[in-house]
Amino acid sequence: MNNESKTLVILTPGFPESEADSTCLPMQQNFIKVLKKNNPNLKIIIISFHYPYHKNTYEWFGIPVISLGGKNKGGMVTFILRYNANAALNKINSNTRISAILSFWYGECALAGHRFTQQHHIKHYCWLLGQDARRGNKYIKLAKLKANELIALSDFLQDEFERNYRIKPLHVITPGVKKEFTDDAAGRRDIDILGVGSLIPLKQFDIFLNILFEIKKQMPAVKAVLVGNGPVKEKLQYLIREYDLQQNIVLTGQIPYDDVLKMIQRSKVLLHPSSYEGFSGVCQEALSAGAHVVSFCRAMKHEIENWHIVTGKEEMTKKVIDILQSTNEYDPPKFIFSINDTAKAFAMLI
Repeated sequence: MNNESKTLVILTPGFPESEADSTCLPMQQNFIKVLKKNNPNLKIIIISFHYPYHKNTYEWFGIPVISLGGKNKGGMVTFILRYNANAALNKINSNTRISAILSFWYGECALAGHRFTQQHHIKHYCWLLGQDARRGNKYIKLAKLKANELIALSDFLQDEFERNYRIKPLHVITPGVKKEFTDDAAGRRDIDILGVGSLIPLKQFDIFLNILFEIKKQMPAVKAVLVGNGPVKEKLQYLIREYDLQQNIVLTGQIPYDDVLKMIQRSKVLLHPSSYEGFSGVCQEALSAGAHVVSFCRAMKHEIENWHIVTGKEEMTKKVIDILQSTNEYDPPKFIFSINDTAKAFAMLI
């Protein structure tokens, strides 16, 4: 990006309702903050379609946010939402010429961004961030974005999208972490196994508990923490009782992002049994804090030190036990990508 003043509009399904809302899209929050810091002449405006659940215009760390209050409703609300999004874009463009639009996920935001940019001959990029690359995404046929408009979060998502839709996203921009996150990374490691994520079927935390049960047979005092909330919470609580793990695991529910980072810094292994993942930010955060990561999903084609990709429950169990029985309790941070690199890569496009 050159030094001239430009305006970037970011379209997103949700955005923090205030500066204190740290749990809503933490990677995207960090990305936008660093993008603005690195490019002080860049004017950024956020349009959030569904969350916060009210119509409002407010500032978030000096960045204007327009909340459309869609509340994830369908039917007639969808058409009203599209109309309001287009009206907001037209108003912004009349006040300050939009240089580019970035849509988070290939969904309603990407469709709105595509239609507006086609009409006004503006650059548009859609950042594929996860499940939007899977088969059955109806917005692919509606928007028909070209390869040069698509940014994949990982090598895996680039390949997944090409496999499902025969279009290979031209760009890959990975998520990153803030290096200052690791200031206290060499502190105490009193959590053996950590899990972080929404308590939904996709994340497969029932496997997490099954593996913990197997590990307990060899390591009775093993300590685990599971961070998150969601619809399968009661099922997981039932499994904890069934496996007699009440003394081995704590379910924290949803906690502030900074507290999640502190948990990561206290952990030896991040166990991430999700069945599908674009590029989990928490895996990078764990590596950057000196923890090991064990998961089923491979984000990048190249090997990443201390990130162990396994193919089944037995292999996952064995790998976690091997790590916990190792004499090396703390490994140096493994920085794969920094959030600064993420922001710089995107700035090159606009």
